[in-house]
Amino acid sequence: MDYYGWISVLPPLLAIVLAIRTKQVYPSLFLGIWLGWTAMNNWNPLTGLRDTLEAAVNTFKDSGNTKVIIFSMMVGALIILMQHSGGVKGFIRWISDKGLVNNRRSAGIMLWLIGILIFIESNMINLVIGSIGRPLFDKFRVPREKLAYLAHSTSAPVCVMIPFNGWGAVLTGLLVAQQVDNPFFTVLKAVPTNFYAIFTILLVLFIIVTNRDFGPMAAAEKRARESGKLVRDGAQLLVTEETIAMPVKEGITPRPINMLLPLISMVLMVPIGLLITGGGNIARGSGSTAVFWAVITGIAVGALLYKTQKIFTFKEILDLVMKGMGGLIPMGLLMVFAFTLGATCKMMGTGPYVAGLASATIHPALIIPLVFLIACFISFATGTSWGTFAIMIPIAVPLALNMDLSLPLMVSAVMGGGVFGDHCSPISDTTMIASMASACDLIDHVNTQLPYALSSAGLALIFYLVIGLIG
Repeated sequence: MDYYGWISVLPPLLAIVLAIRTKQVYPSLFLGIWLGWTAMNNWNPLTGLRDTLEAAVNTFKDSGNTKVIIFSMMVGALIILMQHSGGVKGFIRWISDKGLVNNRRSAGIMLWLIGILIFIESNMINLVIGSIGRPLFDKFRVPREKLAYLAHSTSAPVCVMIPFNGWGAVLTGLLVAQQVDNPFFTVLKAVPTNFYAIFTILLVLFIIVTNRDFGPMAAAEKRARESGKLVRDGAQLLVTEETIAMPVKEGITPRPINMLLPLISMVLMVPIGLLITGGGNIARGSGSTAVFWAVITGIAVGALLYKTQKIFTFKEILDLVMKGMGGLIPMGLLMVFAFTLGATCKMMGTGPYVAGLASATIHPALIIPLVFLIACFISFATGTSWGTFAIMIPIAVPLALNMDLSLPLMVSAVMGGGVFGDHCSPISDTTMIASMASACDLIDHVNTQLPYALSSAGLALIFYLVIGLIG
């Protein structure tokens, strides 16, 4: 592999800056990819364009990428089926009648608890909270940005804190490769000092309970409360309005079972899929395959349920599935670009270059805080937490062992830094899925969430510095 030094940082940097400044994500990602391949072709723009298109097509050679793109689109089918069958409306009516949710605070706390309970897979948390929370939050005039923040802040941060899932498997495998004794136990010992994830989960609960927002989120809250606009004028949603607001079929009595049974089936299928793909070991299972199977299961259970109740004919079910998936074609294209940019950064050696900026001459007390910062930067620039783990663990573990630093603390710094980018980078797949599931503009989600993410990261950095200085 050829490494391109500081040039390797330019493609993700260009994509992120353009996306935030112009709010046009598609061309921003494309230009970032094109810049990378142009640089790798001796700055020939035409050859760079040719290889950019080829790289986008090659995204589908990775079965994991393909499954993520397909299941993300299939979620649109499940959402539209649950809405048109009266499931979502029935669920909202049921919890209202039971007095479980009667204001925005109780709605937020319920969704926060759901996010923690579904710790198996990060994108599943985004999808479930988005589908349940959107009509609830709309009822209480909560901006979509707040729903996306809640969903996203209880996805990757929760999954990395309860590592009995694919996240734990990836980290354990990387530690095994470094010949660490009791690698899974090391991951567990790292959990209490994963300060970024801890502060992120606690901060979102604090915001829900106190309603004390700041930064762009406060402006979004003011907009929603005063004008009733749940999204800003000109917002570009990753789903169509028809997909997110499908009316109940005429003559149908809304029932909560029509939403709950497909969703529960989908969630339960994730650990089953992990067990099957992991050969009986849930920690070794394939997360993308498990979620792919889970969404198919949810659609199949829903289709059978609606057919049994004579709500839909078989043809109507197929038409709704196609309509729901079609509404998420823009989302699929966006993920293709994001995965392509990630592959481009890998080809250019962006991650190893940034990681290599850490000097061995730095004071030992500053090593762990520096590792955290570098992991944050890599994950934000590349949009991948697992990729950041793969880059940083082989660097961080020898550093800890050779400098007599706490290995669990070092691993927690990598874990937290990796989750930071997954949590707030506009080119992260979970950022896109949280925006899609919440029917929120992607860049609006990034802008409103970033101050909270930076606050959590700043607190985490302070804690790592204090521990380094006193210990």
